[in-house]
Amino acid sequence: MTPELLATIGAALAAAGEGCIAFADVRPLGGGFDARWQLSGNGRRHFVKTARGASERYAAEADGLAALARCSAFVVPRVLALGTADGTDFLVLEWLDLADAGDDARLGEALATLHAIDCPHYGWPRDNFIGATPQENGCEHDWDWARFFVERRLRPQLLLAARDGHTALAEAGLALLDDLPARFAGHASRPALLHGDLWRGNVGFVGGRPALFDPAVHAGDPECDLAMAALFGGFSPRFFAANGEGHGDEARDWRRRLYQLYHQLNHAHLFGGAYVAQAGATIRALA
Repeated sequence: MTPELLATIGAALAAAGEGCIAFADVRPLGGGFDARWQLSGNGRRHFVKTARGASERYAAEADGLAALARCSAFVVPRVLALGTADGTDFLVLEWLDLADAGDDARLGEALATLHAIDCPHYGWPRDNFIGATPQENGCEHDWDWARFFVERRLRPQLLLAARDGHTALAEAGLALLDDLPARFAGHASRPALLHGDLWRGNVGFVGGRPALFDPAVHAGDPECDLAMAALFGGFSPRFFAANGEGHGDEARDWRRRLYQLYHQLNHAHLFGGAYVAQAGATIRALA
């Protein structure tokens, strides 16, 4: 982290009412799409993400964290500062002393509380990101859930697959889309507030309380968060049971695989490799 960037972060925190902080320790943390840092000074710690060209992504993350903070069942880090210095964008969050393990039943109950927050319609007032991939959230007011999921989730990812050269995968997936709305007949969905990227790495515990971060928020079917949680594992049966997720019927199992396809396609776009084959297998199973 350059001195200019560090000084700008300090000034941004002071302007946000956090006081003047002399950073005594700058510690790099494990990264994902960004460089991640722990900044310490004046007996306080802050979590910082930095990357070039990330201003829109960080603004969307700040918006998503503010939305999640509406749910008091979760600890959600406060956004303290956003900005750019030395050609690098930064996002400063409240430091949380996170534990990986905790009461998964309490986590499931908290997620149910989040999903109880109703939204006026599907989508979100702004577009955001799923990982590093832009996520479209615009929704016409007469769209039902099936139309939204087809046009704002699956179709954009399948077009990315075609652009990436995965022609057979894209063609097989696009052939599914026309028939999907009929498969949702009788499914009583509602626009609930979703985390949107609910894998185990975006969940923790603070003093025993469940915590959420790194969201891709939107209003959608609550089953979407549960499908994502089941895709990559790490959540115990107690989590799903506490959320009211029992053994699904055939239609619910089919929807879970469909919702997982969105994330498989996104991983195929971001990482390629085995995710391409995994998405192809899911499309064949759905068909």
